[in-house]
Amino acid sequence: MTDVWILGGTGRSARAIAAELRHRGVRPVLVGRDAGRLAAVADGLPTVVAGSIGETAAAIRRDRPAVVVNTIGPFTDTAAPLLDACLPSSDYLDLANDLAAVSATLGRGDSFAASGRTAVTGAGFGVTATESVVVKLCEGRPVPRRVRVDMVPSLAVEAGAVGDALAGTIVEGLPGVEGGSRFQGRRYRDGRLVPGKLAGDPIRLVLPDGSTVTTASMPLGELMAAQRASGAADVVSASSEAPSSPVVRAILPAATALLNLGPIRAFARRRLAAVQFKAAPKPREHSWGHAVIDFADGTTREGWLRVGEAQAWTGAVPAEVVRRLLDGQGKPGAYTPAALFGPGLAESCGGEYQIVDA
Repeated sequence: MTDVWILGGTGRSARAIAAELRHRGVRPVLVGRDAGRLAAVADGLPTVVAGSIGETAAAIRRDRPAVVVNTIGPFTDTAAPLLDACLPSSDYLDLANDLAAVSATLGRGDSFAASGRTAVTGAGFGVTATESVVVKLCEGRPVPRRVRVDMVPSLAVEAGAVGDALAGTIVEGLPGVEGGSRFQGRRYRDGRLVPGKLAGDPIRLVLPDGSTVTTASMPLGELMAAQRASGAADVVSASSEAPSSPVVRAILPAATALLNLGPIRAFARRRLAAVQFKAAPKPREHSWGHAVIDFADGTTREGWLRVGEAQAWTGAVPAEVVRRLLDGQGKPGAYTPAALFGPGLAESCGGEYQIVDA
């Protein structure tokens, strides 16, 4: 089979991926719960109706598509049954950016390797843009001492509700891995995940275009991707989407601690899902991935990856990864995108590197 299934086929990310695949000569199958909504966006593409993750997994086992693209959050809930369904016949790709889901999928590397299949996680803007810079900066260099990565997306907003999938990813994805309490930040110190302050380590970045943003630490998937790509003992991941107000940063640990209480977490998820976005243009022309790497000899390398609108790039990267998997360029096991295909993957999707050596 050469079919490519895109799960969550009516969503914004799925539509962007489908368009990019068509540009690459691939006609994907859109998979979703609602036949009417699928028909409205299919534009001639084939569709599969599956009313739940369980039904979707059963359909994957039955039809054995070549590649399954999972755009359905929260990935902490959806990835595991879909990964199981893909073996032994299908490659798997998702857009996870929460630390727990990325960690869990990478932990399935042995089972995918044993089946000769490939799993790719984090194939969206945050993980791919920052990891790609790290891989680029580390080429031909010894293992660094410290790494900091910053993601600076520029995202056009569509009108509509946040929705349960995104709300679940935000609420349930903090961070769900070892190294600290359930709803606490993380960083790597001495090669181990340890507690970190949510929205800590704020810095003011001057972007290559001259504009400025503040980034602060968040326990996202790029933290693990950057550590695995570099081997560095000390790693921090940060985002311009983290709260930048000193007041908010001060109360954030207490506020997130309340999420340990199940009823409060469920209430927060429901309220967040109902929040309505107004349509808004992207705030700046480009999105940026950034990394600063310190080596044992005292040298520092800094790099940027410039891409376009973050959501559009989150369509291009999965489509390019799928194309390469269909061409037989994958490797058995579980990977993040640049770990599998190197820094050239970002360039093939329109990214441009800017490297600074100090």
